[in-house]
Amino acid sequence: MVARRRFNYSELLTDVHRLATGLVRAGIGPGDRVGIWAPNRWEWVLVQYATAEIGAILVTINPAYRVREVEYALRQSGVAMVIAVASFKDADYAAMLAEVGPRCPDLADVILLESDRWDALAGAEPDLPALQQTAARLDGSDPVNIQYTSGTTAYPKGVTLSHRNILNNGYLVGELLGYTAQDRICIPVPFYHCFGMVMGNLAATSHGAAMVIPAPGFDPAATLRAVQDERCTSLYGVPTMFIAELGLPDFTDYELGSLRTGIMAGAACPVEVMRKVISRMHMPGVSICYGMTETSPVSTQTRADDSVDRRVGTVGRVGPHLEIKVVDPATGETVPRGVVGEFCTRGYSVMAGYWNDPQKTAEVIDADGWMHTGDLAEMDPSGYVRIAGRIKDLVVRGGENISPREIEELLHTHPDIVDGHVIGVPDAKYGEELMAVVKLRNDAPELTIERLREYCMGRIARFKIPRYLWIVDEFPMTVTGKVRKVEMRQQALEYLRGQQ
Repeated sequence: MVARRRFNYSELLTDVHRLATGLVRAGIGPGDRVGIWAPNRWEWVLVQYATAEIGAILVTINPAYRVREVEYALRQSGVAMVIAVASFKDADYAAMLAEVGPRCPDLADVILLESDRWDALAGAEPDLPALQQTAARLDGSDPVNIQYTSGTTAYPKGVTLSHRNILNNGYLVGELLGYTAQDRICIPVPFYHCFGMVMGNLAATSHGAAMVIPAPGFDPAATLRAVQDERCTSLYGVPTMFIAELGLPDFTDYELGSLRTGIMAGAACPVEVMRKVISRMHMPGVSICYGMTETSPVSTQTRADDSVDRRVGTVGRVGPHLEIKVVDPATGETVPRGVVGEFCTRGYSVMAGYWNDPQKTAEVIDADGWMHTGDLAEMDPSGYVRIAGRIKDLVVRGGENISPREIEELLHTHPDIVDGHVIGVPDAKYGEELMAVVKLRNDAPELTIERLREYCMGRIARFKIPRYLWIVDEFPMTVTGKVRKVEMRQQALEYLRGQQ
């Protein structure tokens, strides 16, 4: 359901068959790469399922990409056809594709949504016998999707996922949420990412639940309106999305009583935010999921019968049919319960590899099939996992390894802080010092570093108390709502230089 357009599953299947037939007649077959460059909309779902039906590989392109990035993705994955919107917000996709097309040797066709060519492609008379013959030749281990990870110091890597990877993950996530055909899932998270297309679309479809698309891009008011109008039972989001929804001036005007569950994932969830989601958004069954694109994405998940403390303090237990372990990053040896180490996982969810990059693949998947995530975690005696941060996000101050996560949790308990993050900045004496980067409530009084340090005193160890404070209006974010800490560090250095 989106933009007042509604499908039942029979209608959706027919339209998927139409588009799949159109793609085959356009020369697309098993293993061919088809790119989609668009925000959330109903056609996106058709393209996702039609390419899967014929064994093509869907290359999901970040809507925030511009010329250099989209050219890299198209060339690196060898995309043969791109389906795109002509424009979105201030981005002219049609013009960018016209510019990069001649430099992409495999790109044979560009189809713009809402064009006559799209109507012809998506309106083909279904050739069911031909589609069935194609499907019979496919295997669950065949690649079905390439997603590009967020690059910082280098170009992004193309995570290659199979039918078995993502269909199992979507289905099992839905099972743990107790989805049935009576559920209506509000999906404001982007489809180009696993959160939207796997945990959203595939979890819904594999249980006969409704997919509700509130807006092309995230809009907190449109999201709550969709929940209210469509009587949604489940709502997805990263923590920043829930913070934005809870912060709407007219939040209490929305009727959210139909909600029972949902997923918060994609970034560390502040304890106070989770408590508000449960109490103020009527989501007693909300689940925390943890994972990464390379693991399809979910590795651990809280269950409906987990206590609130478990759901606000951990990312749950290992998912069905998966293995997890926590290892010493230096030795690779499994650490005892309660000791922080690197989180690793093995099983059906681990990606096939990075597209055309065996060297990078071997750096993260070892000879025994374990995916090394780069995340710091600890597992308690009952198997619940707590994420302590990224290995590369650790701040080393005077020889002390400090995880920003603990300090960020404390910042979220401050009555005047809406959201806060902690980074390390260079320091001549200690090597690195701690900086708190925060957003304040609109009516908050002035907050100084002295007052913040006073608030922290006695609540955390003295060496963990931030030395610097930077108050901002916005954080640098990815499209999926994750904070870009690399960019934040660069901006922080400029800010500090300006203060000197």
